[in-house]
Amino acid sequence: MADEKTILPGPNPDRNLERSLKLGAYMDRAMDGAPPLRVEGVLRRTIGLALEAEGCRAELGGRCDVVAGDGRTVETEVVGFSGERLYLMPVGDMRGVVPNARVIPVPGGPEVRVGEELLGRVLDGRGRPLDDAGPLTGGVEVPLFGEPINPLKRQPIREQLDVGVRSINSLLSIGRGQRMGLFAGSGVGKSMLLGMMTRNTEADVVVVGLVGERGREVQEFIEHSLGDEGMRRAVVVATPADDTPLKRLHGAWLCAAIAEYFRDRGQHVLLLMDSLTRFAQAQREIALAIGEPPATKGYPPSVFAKLPQLVERAGNGCNQNGSITAIYTVLAEGDDQNDPIVDASRAILDGHIVLSRSMADAGIYPAVDVESSVSRAMNQVVPDSQQQLASRFRQVYATYQENRDLLAVGAYQPGNNAQLDEAVALWPSIVEFLRQHHGQAVDCESALASLARLFDASARTTSEEAGHDPA
Repeated sequence: MADEKTILPGPNPDRNLERSLKLGAYMDRAMDGAPPLRVEGVLRRTIGLALEAEGCRAELGGRCDVVAGDGRTVETEVVGFSGERLYLMPVGDMRGVVPNARVIPVPGGPEVRVGEELLGRVLDGRGRPLDDAGPLTGGVEVPLFGEPINPLKRQPIREQLDVGVRSINSLLSIGRGQRMGLFAGSGVGKSMLLGMMTRNTEADVVVVGLVGERGREVQEFIEHSLGDEGMRRAVVVATPADDTPLKRLHGAWLCAAIAEYFRDRGQHVLLLMDSLTRFAQAQREIALAIGEPPATKGYPPSVFAKLPQLVERAGNGCNQNGSITAIYTVLAEGDDQNDPIVDASRAILDGHIVLSRSMADAGIYPAVDVESSVSRAMNQVVPDSQQQLASRFRQVYATYQENRDLLAVGAYQPGNNAQLDEAVALWPSIVEFLRQHHGQAVDCESALASLARLFDASARTTSEEAGHDPA
């Protein structure tokens, strides 16, 4: 009889599965609270301001740290990708970056710290203090790129905002929550008018964004336009022209985030951004650096997509009390009102104030060109009587401007055109009405009274002349 063999038990599939599940559960418990794994990459190429990295994964708009040759890290943002390559744009200075440098993805999107402690402070595009008032503590962190408000939940514009400028309060009335453009060439009093509105506007908080302008203007604006009293309720974000394009963009988005914080707390915010053109130029630099083709006068399509995203963050909110009234300056290069950025801004804003070089050359400040300016919310915030006076002012103003050359050469004989006779008689009063000293504040009631007196004087003069008519 053959020897019986001992049969050993074979592998049990059920038991192996049970062990695998237990091991997986153990690993899950061990990994709870552990930081996520980060796959590092290497820097392959730099093209102008753009960096190209391989071997790492990061979402669009995410952050990556590039380790420079001296060991310091250069903060960058993912602005595009192609295949396995990421396009990065440095937030600050990228000197010291070497080939094959380590690229480390940083979890989370860009966030900024906002709060009451920002009042009276001057910040850079990353939300860091530029003044000597100490570090920022407290506050809350919010995303740099906020979520847009449902348009059906926005509160309508119903209340006029007093900006302290006679011509604007009476002829181009602005409502709380309105987005206005200030279109001007260089040297026509744009900064002076902005300073007047900053000092005289009734607002709980003033957020000033100096984006891409000259660095010397920062201190001048704080000292001359805001002053000590105005600075107590203001937050200034300064990203001068020598900052990187990404930092200039972040400065504009930071202004919007700060204004949204105070608006959502039920406060009235005045947002002043100088300038929207520099914001567009910064986006153009980034887009061209990563290979986006230019479309209109060198501006890629992404520029015209970013402008409404920034502008739409201002305005009234869902809260009955909070509002952001925004004034964006737009540089009309060569006084060209058909410049692509001027034209695009005009389409997405709730009105525009055009400054005239000819009026500035004649010494009329603020040089508001009433004929070329418009406020699209004026009909909603002022009575019909004021609208009629403003319309009549525009007619008289336009009549005089159309016949200016004829009057200059002495080819017009009085009495041939009653409307032109009225315009010629009123013109000295119109000039005085438009002219206003930069230290003077004229409220809405006083501005409307001055406008009414202008035409009352004209009516009395016409009546007296009719009474002395021999006929």
